[in-house]
Amino acid sequence: MRGPSPSKDVRLPPLAAIQAFEAAARLGSFERASEELFVTASAIGKRIASLETLLDVTLFIRSSRGATLSAAGREYLEQVRTALDLLSDASLHKRNEPKLETLRVVSTPTFARQVLIPALPGFTAANPGVELEIMLSIPYLDIMPPNADVWIRFGSGKYPGLHAHPLTHDPVFAVCAPSYQAARGPFKRPADLARADLLRCPMEPWRPWLAAAGLDWPEPSRGVWLVDLGMMLAAARAGQGVALTRRSLAAEWLDEGKLVRVLDVEIPGESQYYLCTEATRTPGGAAQAFSLWLAEVCKRAAQWPCGPQAGQE
Repeated sequence: MRGPSPSKDVRLPPLAAIQAFEAAARLGSFERASEELFVTASAIGKRIASLETLLDVTLFIRSSRGATLSAAGREYLEQVRTALDLLSDASLHKRNEPKLETLRVVSTPTFARQVLIPALPGFTAANPGVELEIMLSIPYLDIMPPNADVWIRFGSGKYPGLHAHPLTHDPVFAVCAPSYQAARGPFKRPADLARADLLRCPMEPWRPWLAAAGLDWPEPSRGVWLVDLGMMLAAARAGQGVALTRRSLAAEWLDEGKLVRVLDVEIPGESQYYLCTEATRTPGGAAQAFSLWLAEVCKRAAQWPCGPQAGQE
């Protein structure tokens, strides 16, 4: 079989022409090939003729009794069969590849930013077959994207229609930036907070903490009011006042010294983070793996060092 001239433009033969040639050679006639490929015998002949023109070689010897493979045709048939087998194996391999399991996770913004996202590479590395979709909810406005597999919620843990698994058991304490403590402190006694700006968030009221500190003060009614725990924590980090927070959310900034604890007072958090799934549906394998992994992440976050107190600097 003659190969193409080095100066000749080499083009890939059309797959339809190759299939027509292989079928005619295997079945012994253009008519049988046409029946297998659901085209006319004339179409089979035209496809093979175009292939011969492209290859510049005679593949079939035609006579009144039909068409038989030429020597070059027999050689080309072996090459074609090898190529078609490789294509078939590649397609079968693609079909047999495990499909990714999509896991849709809805999280509160603060938890996603402070806890979930920093730890996420560990989950994706351990679960390459899971494709995560992470969406945000707005707890204060009770805005929740629908059709999720897993919800990370902040509250009491009592959610109708959902099974809630506790992720945190965080105590709540006060923090501020070192620069704010230097400017407004020292905060050695609870009464010293009279000089402080108490940052307010409806998700973390001050009154229980003030009572635990022995201060018969009402809930603060003035000062910056933020509807998100993360925004309140960021405001404290920026030196705008004292905020209430918890270990799982503030550990990194405490460890880095960007926040310091104010006083040795902490209270049990009335609200905690929960991982929720539909009570009427058994969680899939991806949801179960995610639940176990996230519980371990939260456990480690709660054990991180929490930095020096403001009064100990």
